[in-house]
Amino acid sequence: MAVYTEISEDQLCALLAEYDIGSPLSCKGIAEGVENSNYMLGTETGTYFLTLYERRVKREELPYFLGLMDHLAHKGLPCPTPIQGRDGQALREVAGRPCAIISFLNGVSPKRLTPKHCFEVGAATARLHLAGRDFAGQRPNALSIDGWLPLIQACGSRASDVRAGLEHELAREYDSLRATWPDLPGRVGDRPLPHGVIHADLFPDNVLFIGEALSGLIDFYFACNDYYAYDLAVLLNSWCFETDGAFNVTKSRALISGYESVRPLTDGEVHSLPLFARGSALRFLLTRLYDWLNQVPGALVKPKDPMEYWQKLNFHRLVLGASAYGVER
Repeated sequence: MAVYTEISEDQLCALLAEYDIGSPLSCKGIAEGVENSNYMLGTETGTYFLTLYERRVKREELPYFLGLMDHLAHKGLPCPTPIQGRDGQALREVAGRPCAIISFLNGVSPKRLTPKHCFEVGAATARLHLAGRDFAGQRPNALSIDGWLPLIQACGSRASDVRAGLEHELAREYDSLRATWPDLPGRVGDRPLPHGVIHADLFPDNVLFIGEALSGLIDFYFACNDYYAYDLAVLLNSWCFETDGAFNVTKSRALISGYESVRPLTDGEVHSLPLFARGSALRFLLTRLYDWLNQVPGALVKPKDPMEYWQKLNFHRLVLGASAYGVER
């Protein structure tokens, strides 16, 4: 959540005039993340987030994201609620960008992850999957396997400036995954793979805790319809590796146990975990690599190191089954 677009005082006052949340008291840019321009907004009625949508977020997809957050919040999930203006609409425009004001959630993102954190996020992800089953919106995962080849091509030979030979290694990895990746709706042998609404980006900085109790899920702007097991694989990659690159199976076992305390995995999902973990590692490697090679001048943050996910990808390449993640079936 960096700041790419500045908003003036006059623009902010004009925007808030369309709401019933009072006059502005403060508006401070948040120097985190890489996707949108975000501000902590204080008004006479409370604290909110103001997001100006940039880069990968398409305007026509914003009703899906905002509608999903509203749906999940009404289902009891701890996620932000889009604030509607006087006309009943949440999506607006300011400084030439589509924008929305959303509710503020208490809590902080954990810096030192414990197995308890992992259990809690696993359980919350399962609740999200169940709560999204009757959401009417549909959005394909633009960053599933069909979206990876354009990123590889866009990075091209510059990928090998980051790591020698990386361009060709990415192409080979993509070809290998493409040959076995299940198209929606998919199966593993004769076993169907459950699918529906997923978050697709539930990294620790998108989850809030008070102590070790989960208090919020945020940043739904990659949410889509895809395999539940793929969402779980994203969590394995983002919550279960240590800073030295080692995989922590204790955290993985806790994460999956948390998930299954709410929604048990099918045999097909368990079997597919190594494939989806490998694929999600490649997905984040590619988007980080693209951002690394196409840095935005003036952004308040530096893109994240893509090679972290090269190391994770190489771990998953050697995995022979879900037991490596602490799953015994």
